Amino acid sequence: MRRRAGGDAGDRRAHERRLSRVSDAVLQRRALLASAALSAACFAVIGVFNPYAPLWFKSLGLGAFELGLMASLPSWTRVAAPYVWGVLADRSGERVALIRLAAVLTACTATAYLLPLSTPALAAVTLALFSFNAAIVPLTETVVAQASSTAGGMDAGRYGRVRVWGSVGFLVSVLLFGMVLEAQGMALFPVLLLALLATQAAIAFALPRQPETHATDEPAPQLAPVLLEPRVRWFFAGAFFMVLAHIALYVFFSLYLDALGHSKRVIGVLWGVSVAIEIVWFWFQGRWLSPQRVHGWLVAAGLVAALRFGATAALGTEFWVLLLAQAAHAITFAAQHTACVALVSRYFPGRLRSRGQALYSMGAYGLSGVVGGVLGAALASELGYAAVFWAAAVSGLLSAACHWRAGRCDPGH
Repeated sequence: MRRRAGGDAGDRRAHERRLSRVSDAVLQRRALLASAALSAACFAVIGVFNPYAPLWFKSLGLGAFELGLMASLPSWTRVAAPYVWGVLADRSGERVALIRLAAVLTACTATAYLLPLSTPALAAVTLALFSFNAAIVPLTETVVAQASSTAGGMDAGRYGRVRVWGSVGFLVSVLLFGMVLEAQGMALFPVLLLALLATQAAIAFALPRQPETHATDEPAPQLAPVLLEPRVRWFFAGAFFMVLAHIALYVFFSLYLDALGHSKRVIGVLWGVSVAIEIVWFWFQGRWLSPQRVHGWLVAAGLVAALRFGATAALGTEFWVLLLAQAAHAITFAAQHTACVALVSRYFPGRLRSRGQALYSMGAYGLSGVVGGVLGAALASELGYAAVFWAAAVSGLLSAACHWRAGRCDPGH
């Protein structure tokens, strides 16, 4: 009888473990589906703001200096705001709740764009909007990295099939809202932006809370010991130089091509190629990327970036060269970004994860945007746009060197 009772208890425990695994799998799937939708919404916002906000600001009567200042504000917010949100997430354990809060605050702030504003007020609203919005992408990346993780590290294939929807959202937004604004006029811009931000906030509430993110009584682990590790310092340096190289693309590519005499149609095709190849790569990257080879991919991405931007500088008048250079976006951006997220997840596990992702966002995308914009403008004004792309090629080589060193310092490499 006792043996039978013990057997029944063992069966119950095994059944409970099976139910727990099924429940975790369902929760993981829900998190990935909601994150894919949220990623699409987040990058759709970027796809409407980055290309068209400067045109809207110009329609309000802002001059060249004021336009440059307004265009730089999102980069300035990424220097500090993601870390503040990351600290809150790690200390509270409530990543999803903070994503929801940030999305609601962002949408509420955008309603001010519907009002007549002075230039200082417009700058203040833009600064506040992106300070709130700065939480959403890094914290969502953290949720996706956690939901994509296995015992062997982050599953690049699963991550890519979520992140690809961000690229799709960006591409659809750029094309669709470009046509709408051309037909209806720039006065519609704040309404479209607010509609996208409201959609982003609604989707944020579909994210399920993750068991690991619940608050505990224990203090969050210290960040300093991780940052003192040589592999981490070299990794962040490599990420900074890689995104710094891409600032030439994001800020100066269209201006460079226009100065060389390429038509607007050709410029649009070249931008479309880079986004399309990025989408394809994200979807299929699980076949090539693995947690054990991420440092090698980062070194390769730096070397390819050097070739890409060097070719753009030297042969910018040749369409087929530019087409191949833009196709390299699959390696220099898509593969590089996935490898970086995988390493952040490895170096900053558990309750360090949100701060690690925030530091990556700050160092790679915030600081590099500010430095690259200022130095690129100075180079372009003194030596021309080609000099900006030669500098980007050098930055790619520096990124490859830093990631090679990070791999040498990483015992898990």
